[in-house]
Amino acid sequence: MLTTQQTLCRHFADLLSYPDGATRQTAAACAALLRELHPEAYEALTGFVNFLDAHQPARVEEIFTATFDLQPACHPYVGYQLCGESQQRTMFLIKLQQLYHQHGFAAGTELPDHLSTMLRFVGAVADRNCRQELVSDGLLPALEKLLQGLDQGDHPYVALLRALQNFLIETVDTGAKLSVVPRPKEYCS
Repeated sequence: MLTTQQTLCRHFADLLSYPDGATRQTAAACAALLRELHPEAYEALTGFVNFLDAHQPARVEEIFTATFDLQPACHPYVGYQLCGESQQRTMFLIKLQQLYHQHGFAAGTELPDHLSTMLRFVGAVADRNCRQELVSDGLLPALEKLLQGLDQGDHPYVALLRALQNFLIETVDTGAKLSVVPRPKEYCS
């Protein structure tokens, strides 16, 4: 049975994938879960929900593409954000793929370090330590770099990334001593 945190990771994964007909409903479901459990993340997400409500799907798709596909500083790949295009990122990708295989997870068509793929994995894997480590050593540092790469003005994806960051910070057990997953910092010094 999935925990609420895992369900939220899956919602965020969908919101950080190419927009489709379910994006508005997913954003609303995510906001509903966050409202009581993670108020700070909920507040950040409302800006993204408002953006979705105010724009046609074609415009949302255009902004998504301009943000994540056309701006190298905002490529949604954890390994890329932490290692750049390097041999270290390649090693990280290999280790992630091995981890996914070990847990019976299929990454799909995206690279294993795509933000949405990693969130789906965190939303699917039963091993809490594994989830915690991926969040603290991979997702949170990559989110910080993504946010630095985006124009911090009223960009709608800043609101979504801030909501995810706030949610992950609130859910990660920072006191845990873990070593069950590939650590980007080991490869990307």
